[in-house]
Amino acid sequence: MGIHKTAIIDSSAEIDPSADIGPGVIVERGVRVASGVRVMANAYIFKGTEIGEGTVIHTGAVIGNEPQDHAYKGAETFTRIGRNNVIREYVTVHRGTPEGSATVIGDNNFLMVQAHVGHNCVIEDNVIIANGALLAGYVEVEEGAFVSGNVVFHQFCRVGRYAMIGGFSGVNKDVPPYMLVRGPSVIRGINLVGLRRAGFSREAIREIKEAYKMLFLSGATTAEALAGIKDSLKSDEVSRLVSFIESSKRGICKARFSKEEFF
Repeated sequence: MGIHKTAIIDSSAEIDPSADIGPGVIVERGVRVASGVRVMANAYIFKGTEIGEGTVIHTGAVIGNEPQDHAYKGAETFTRIGRNNVIREYVTVHRGTPEGSATVIGDNNFLMVQAHVGHNCVIEDNVIIANGALLAGYVEVEEGAFVSGNVVFHQFCRVGRYAMIGGFSGVNKDVPPYMLVRGPSVIRGINLVGLRRAGFSREAIREIKEAYKMLFLSGATTAEALAGIKDSLKSDEVSRLVSFIESSKRGICKARFSKEEFF
């Protein structure tokens, strides 16, 4: 434990004595590292980054670098990472663009090799982002979502809680909670395995299935489907689904691929 003799740590950085900072790690000014954090060899932690208790950052990760955004003009911005996250090799997380803004990663998340989290993204808790997934700026990922390998997201997209995105998908619309997306922003069903693993009740899953049918299989417009869901389905889980869709600014993924909508 402790700080390896080859690590380069700015004198203003706050490193908890219980943290483990490996060889060749660089930590810039104003960084805060909480207790039990482990940063492995050659990772680079840029200014304005906070890392919560128990988080492990693997070899070569780059955390809190400047955003890949022409709008960024050197403003003071931040990266805030919560507790007990695992950030694997060569993950990149960029700090916010507007003055005072932040990229935020919650607790108990797992970011696999070479995933990218762009500026001003918000990742809630218990999220898995697999190898090579790319989140453009301002993407939001809610609790319990699973993003498979090599998925790419358009900026400002949202991923609802306990949704799952299949590998190699391109996503340019909001993904409603509990849904399974594969291919170019296409809903393929509900994330049944994920819901069961998360302990959702049979009744909640039944209502989510009914909502899915009304939204994506009935032929009704989204507005018509939402009206029917509100009238007949009352679980908290479905209420979250309705609220998510009603607050969508980009529109939601559909059950059929439309080339005109995607490009």
